[in-house]
Amino acid sequence: MTLYIGREASKIWKRICAETSTEINLLLDNWKYILAGVIFQYIHGLAARGVHYLHRPGPTLQDLGFFLLPELGEDKAYISETVFSFVFLSFFLWTFNPFVFKVKKFYTVLIWCRVLAFLVASQTLRILTFYSTQLPGPNYHCRAGSKLARLPEPDSVLEVLLINFPQGVIYGCGDLIFSSHMIFTLVFVITYQKYGTRRCIKQFGWLVAIIQSFLIVASRKHYTVDVVVAWYTVNLVVFFIDKKLPEVLDRTNGNLPLLLPMSTKDKDNRTKEESHKLLNGNSVNPADWRPRTQSNAKILEEANANQVDTAMISS
Repeated sequence: MTLYIGREASKIWKRICAETSTEINLLLDNWKYILAGVIFQYIHGLAARGVHYLHRPGPTLQDLGFFLLPELGEDKAYISETVFSFVFLSFFLWTFNPFVFKVKKFYTVLIWCRVLAFLVASQTLRILTFYSTQLPGPNYHCRAGSKLARLPEPDSVLEVLLINFPQGVIYGCGDLIFSSHMIFTLVFVITYQKYGTRRCIKQFGWLVAIIQSFLIVASRKHYTVDVVVAWYTVNLVVFFIDKKLPEVLDRTNGNLPLLLPMSTKDKDNRTKEESHKLLNGNSVNPADWRPRTQSNAKILEEANANQVDTAMISS
């Protein structure tokens, strides 16, 4: 038993080392996309912090979800955050499964390039939306009488840039339409729907997204419109951006899938390579390479002789 565990552990370690080497090479080629996506997460947080300075508490707006769903209460607000943390952590760990499992369907670096592209596009629309109209926050700390409902004018630019992390992120007000929690949840669920392999987990993911929607409204963290807008906006964003990106090939084919457009230099090199192959009489696709039969005089004579012999035997 000990020998078996040691042998399997050795295989897993070799698998991790080989995958790490591959992912590092991909990261060196795509680090700009990853870095840009991470930086935009800070920009999104900074924008949410900025709109808090503009927030003015007022009476809670009439909402269908508030009428239908019972209020969980301030002491149970952690439930929706727990569900969101579970979704985020589960998806994050799943994206690193190529390091452990033998069957691999995608590359971790490339899948995060794709996810960050979805997030950046959705969050850009969100920033434009909540800066267009500031609604009175329905959350408990955003209501009239709360010390956190309005922020005093900042003493310096540095105070704004630091965004008072993490308290400034947790207790924000004014960034309502549309829900940031639903952006992350839906992007993760849609991504697993396309690249995941377990059907039961796909169905469970959509169920969790629906439950998360109800919990957000029941916790009074968002109005119902914030959740509804997130559902169709994120799905449309992912649909159109996914069509713009090249189709992802399965790793079992042995080809490196390109999730982002090639640079001009790569395109020029590829064009030169294809032209060189065509001049040499080879197909551009290596799978179509096959030996060429030469139709010289000797082969033609042998074919004619065979036809004559066949005709004599038939007669």
